[in-house]
Amino acid sequence: MNYILALGMPGGWEWIIIILVVLIFFGAKKIPELARGLGKGIREFKDATKEIKQDIEDSAKTTDEAVKK
Repeated sequence: MNYILALGMPGGWEWIIIILVVLIFFGAKKIPELARGLGKGIREFKDATKEIKQDIEDSAKTTDEAVKK
């Protein structure tokens, strides 16, 4: 049971090591490009989620209006 708890979130030193490894692999110039790409992907995902939610709400409204008639 304690072993499972040991696999939690990284602490302070682990984050520093992870950041250093990322800097070594990608370099300081490439990291902003990766962050921009990640941001665009997240934005597209949120937009798609909003569209699907809006479609579901519109469908529910039309269904309710059809039932009332």
